[in-house]
Amino acid sequence: MDRDLGMDRPITRRDFVNGVAVSIGGALIPSSTLDAMLQQAEYAPEQNPGYYPPALMGLRGSHPGSFETAHGARDHTIGALIDSAAPTGEHYDVVIVGGGISGLSAAHFCGSSARVLVLDNHDDFGGHAKRNEFEVAGRRLLMYGGTQSIDGPNRYSRTSLDLLHHLGIDLDRFYHAYDRHFYKSRGLSQGIFFNKEIFGADHLAVGAGAKPWSEILAGAPLPEAARADIARVYDTPWRTLPHDQLARMSYRDYLVNVMHVAPAAMPYFQALTHDLYGVGIDAVPAQDVCAIGFPGKIATPPEGEEPYIFHFPDGNATIARLLVRQLIPGAIPGATMDDIVTARVNYAKLDDPAHRVRLRLNSTAVRVRQSGSHVVVTYVRGGKAVSVRASGVVLACWNMVIPYLCPEMPDAQKVALAYGAKVPLVYTNVALRNWNAFASLGIDAAYAPGCYHTLVDLDYPVSLGSYAFAKGPDEPIVAHMIRTPCHPGLPARDQHRAGRAELLATTFETFERNVRDQLARLLGAADFDPARDIVGLTVNRWPHGYAYEYNTLWDSAAWPGVTRPCVTARAPFGRITIANSDAGASAYTNAAIDQAHRAVRELFATI
Repeated sequence: MDRDLGMDRPITRRDFVNGVAVSIGGALIPSSTLDAMLQQAEYAPEQNPGYYPPALMGLRGSHPGSFETAHGARDHTIGALIDSAAPTGEHYDVVIVGGGISGLSAAHFCGSSARVLVLDNHDDFGGHAKRNEFEVAGRRLLMYGGTQSIDGPNRYSRTSLDLLHHLGIDLDRFYHAYDRHFYKSRGLSQGIFFNKEIFGADHLAVGAGAKPWSEILAGAPLPEAARADIARVYDTPWRTLPHDQLARMSYRDYLVNVMHVAPAAMPYFQALTHDLYGVGIDAVPAQDVCAIGFPGKIATPPEGEEPYIFHFPDGNATIARLLVRQLIPGAIPGATMDDIVTARVNYAKLDDPAHRVRLRLNSTAVRVRQSGSHVVVTYVRGGKAVSVRASGVVLACWNMVIPYLCPEMPDAQKVALAYGAKVPLVYTNVALRNWNAFASLGIDAAYAPGCYHTLVDLDYPVSLGSYAFAKGPDEPIVAHMIRTPCHPGLPARDQHRAGRAELLATTFETFERNVRDQLARLLGAADFDPARDIVGLTVNRWPHGYAYEYNTLWDSAAWPGVTRPCVTARAPFGRITIANSDAGASAYTNAAIDQAHRAVRELFATI
């Protein structure tokens, strides 16, 4: 079975050995120099010529090595290491903990004269704005491993829009770069894959959004009444109910108690909300899905609403890269939003003492403590604890980490910081030799409600600068797969905590086997062979995924007039301020930028 799936095939996996990129299929670095480079890697792995995290495969996102030290600080198992920290002698105007979009934006908002150090625990910058690269048949393919798009820029604040413009992002360019009709013009639509484990038989239905639902569901392994109920839900306008009633009712309860959907149809609906909310329909308010017009008929956006097209080939990783290029001269060549797409980062330049802003990767902050007129930041890098001093600190890391970094904070603030349970999720990217099987079946995506990954779709058709999207099905492409480890029946935050534990315990082999099996069954009727056609696999695992957004089913903070925990949590603490999307309880890029601006403004009012 594993051999048929290709589990024994040596896809081009690349991994780090003490920060040095090597290939299982053949060394990227001459073996004669590897030992010398490993000597250097303990202290400065980014200086090694083979250091290039975007091309790494296997478990990425919160990758092995990025979180263990933080867990040690949480569990009080590395106290002796922290206490042994030696001062580096460095002093900065501002130290920023977290090199995601919020942390990098904070560095930008510090102005042109402040000396800034950005610390990040990962081997790459960008936080959730993660870039994945594959090379297939001599062609480089890009994909997003986290933050996907600039969503609704017409709702961005002036601050966020000004930053995008400062970075050279021209939103009008996407109206030409993103081919909105690419798949539809080729007769492709979304499929629905019913799997045998949940529905009794494997079956692919085709035509969602293009055919009547009765026709789409004909032949699906469901009782006739269940097929009729699914079609009825899609074809029936939402019932007029009081806003408060919809807000206190789960979408599942709406379907069962208002629409009287048969139990046999419910497994189809259960995962519809996974990719947007990180939980199933049992934990999402009916009002939320009603407000976005789903799951009714697929329609064009209302007049005046922007299309969902503001997407770089690597998602919002490009925003992070544009910020780094602006902050650290020489780190990334080029000058435009077009040439940044294919530009290669020189990681050796990120932590250059000659620059006003320095970005230090593989560095996990473990203590942030005020001492008179400055703040001491202790971090662990290469197994050693060291400390730097700053006039002020912006914590652009996850909220739940902060109470362990700053145990002197007021108890009420620490409780508020721990309130939001970040949404765990997996973005799996699969490099394919071609997409003939998708084209043959007439699909560009598939909703798979009973499968390990509940959504599979082909890459967005975006061509920008010298980067060209795969125009024909004979060309290589990346398929994107989404998994949210839900535990139906629990409150949303409890589901997230259980999902986090599940992800941390799941091996890459488990992810790979499920990917290969699912694609083989989904596409097998079109001669798809996972052993032959899968040529690369990157699993972006996010146990602490996107910021928790308040939910009217579970959180009083979701109702008007209630002070939200994120407001209490982000209060300045002396010379320490707090940024990141957690601080706005909003899992969007504009929130990360806006919270960075606020945090820097508060800090500069103090120091």
